[in-house]
Amino acid sequence: QAHLEERGGGSVQAGGSLRLSCVASELTYSSYCMGWFRQAPGKEREGVASVDHDGTTTYANSVQGRFIISRDNAKNTLSLEMNNLEPEDSAMYYCAAGLYGGNWCRALGTYGFDSWGEGTLVTISS
Repeated sequence: QAHLEERGGGSVQAGGSLRLSCVASELTYSSYCMGWFRQAPGKEREGVASVDHDGTTTYANSVQGRFIISRDNAKNTLSLEMNNLEPEDSAMYYCAAGLYGGNWCRALGTYGFDSWGEGTLVTISS
């Protein structure tokens, strides 16, 4: 069973930046599609960004140009650099791993990911 642990959440003002990280274990990390999801109170979990095993990245329209996802296969880590944050970005952010890449990874659907971290809270004040 893969283990994913997120770090780096917190509270910042609108326009600020945060960097999230995720450490993965108990999986062949380099073979997995990795992604970030978020869930705000009362809303469904939504895909934010993903990076496939070959480095292909995909972003939700709402974060395109503001967020950058990256992975370090040597350290089994995943990062999400979040810039120009907006109050609407406030949510619990989850790291996820999916065995099936390609279209499954790019679709940013929860169905494409089978391992999840417990989440880290991001709060953006206006």
